[in-house]
Amino acid sequence: MQKLAISIGDINGIGLEIALLSHETIKEFCEPIYCINKTMLFWGAAMLGLDVPDDFICKECGDIFEIKAGVSTKEAGKLSYESFQTAVRLAKKGKVKGIVTLPINKESWQKADVPYVGHTDALSSKAIMMLGCEKLFVILYTHHIPLKDVSDTIKTKKLKKFLLTVANSLNTKNIAVLGLNPHAGDGGVIGDEDFKIAKAIKKANKKLKKKLFVGPLVPDTAFTKFNKYKHIVCMYHDQGLIPLKSLYFDESINVSLNAEIMRTSVDHGTAYDIAYKNKKPSTLSYINAIKFFCD
Repeated sequence: MQKLAISIGDINGIGLEIALLSHETIKEFCEPIYCINKTMLFWGAAMLGLDVPDDFICKECGDIFEIKAGVSTKEAGKLSYESFQTAVRLAKKGKVKGIVTLPINKESWQKADVPYVGHTDALSSKAIMMLGCEKLFVILYTHHIPLKDVSDTIKTKKLKKFLLTVANSLNTKNIAVLGLNPHAGDGGVIGDEDFKIAKAIKKANKKLKKKLFVGPLVPDTAFTKFNKYKHIVCMYHDQGLIPLKSLYFDESINVSLNAEIMRTSVDHGTAYDIAYKNKKPSTLSYINAIKFFCD
């Protein structure tokens, strides 16, 4: 059974509760090593009214500070980043097969002067975000950038390189690629970015010597019941995440492609509104992230 490092996420959110509630289930698939110091672990567990299992193995990291349920703080941001970094080091040293991350709060990382927007950026500048479940995965061409900047990133050469990286990361027969504009540009009536996307698809397929990529598809119909593609490349964050979360919110996970180490994650946030309120947050995304990794 392979060992996995678990980055505990934002201690002020639901990450610790999910880890404790899921421990008995996930240890059927892996040997988890939780990146958190025991003082914060037991403090958080006491606030939740949960016991810490005897076999809840920890890799000590981070400082000791007051847990503030449902609040973004510098201290929580620092701990979640150090937990993530500890997990990454374990993977790079070969102590674990890879890492699974629980949710962080990006504002807390900013308060702690973490020089990254999120896990994917911190893992590798070359990492690609793929999110979804067995029924549907979306692959993001751009991650966490302002919407006004997306158009400037649509370059044929750059997108072709991205598509080839995706092709090398996945073993699948076909991958759909969405257009950027309404109606995929309507033949140039609504912007010219979709011409560049079409060229990138054609060049990537030529390089691969097969028709792996299909598109550009019209974005507003790509996720309807008539969709026949399991993997869809999306030009920006919400183009893929809004339909995905509308369809499969509880079960979706986050997978980092093209990174130095293997990483999966939950596909949800810290849920500050229910943190430490015994609301029993869903553990399905976390358990699926573990299973996907082990499979």
